[in-house]
Amino acid sequence: MLYVELMNIINNLAIFCGSSKGNNPIFSEEAINVGKYIAKENMTLVYGGGNIGLMGLVASTAYENGARVIGVLPKRLNLPQVCNKDVETERIITTDMHERKKEMYKRSDAFIAMPGGIGTYEEFFETYTWLQLNIHSKPIGLLNIDNFYTPLYNFLRQACEKGFMKKDILDCLSISTDIETLVEMMRTKKLNISTKI
Repeated sequence: MLYVELMNIINNLAIFCGSSKGNNPIFSEEAINVGKYIAKENMTLVYGGGNIGLMGLVASTAYENGARVIGVLPKRLNLPQVCNKDVETERIITTDMHERKKEMYKRSDAFIAMPGGIGTYEEFFETYTWLQLNIHSKPIGLLNIDNFYTPLYNFLRQACEKGFMKKDILDCLSISTDIETLVEMMRTKKLNISTKI
């Protein structure tokens, strides 16, 4: 086993979340709470750019409360309907989606997935896969607003039970309904990663 002890401080926090707001007001309420929390903790937000959906609420709230916000956006999405209001301290335009994710991962100390659609899941699972492959040793969390990620977490537990995923990989994942609790879990998380796939 490869044992990795994480630093307690998370300075740059990547948030993956929807470019839509969903159909329950609690998603927007919690996105605003996340933005306020990031500012209160003097963190830098790293996110997918733009000011629409939950990602726009997190970014604009963090920005308006004094946090540094880095938006990373592929050039094909650098459009007026996506970026009609500045909510970032810095906006990075990349050539494509692959470069966007690489830039986000490089600039982040930890990753949280909030509710979102297929793009959010793709970003989360790629980051999670890179942790399994020891490409990085950064903490990953699911913000389980309104039990949004409970079915996914149960699915991952089933993958372990049926022999398709190692339990030490599942144990590396933090999950909570509360942003403060989740970040504290991630700050203190010790990753026990098997070196064998």
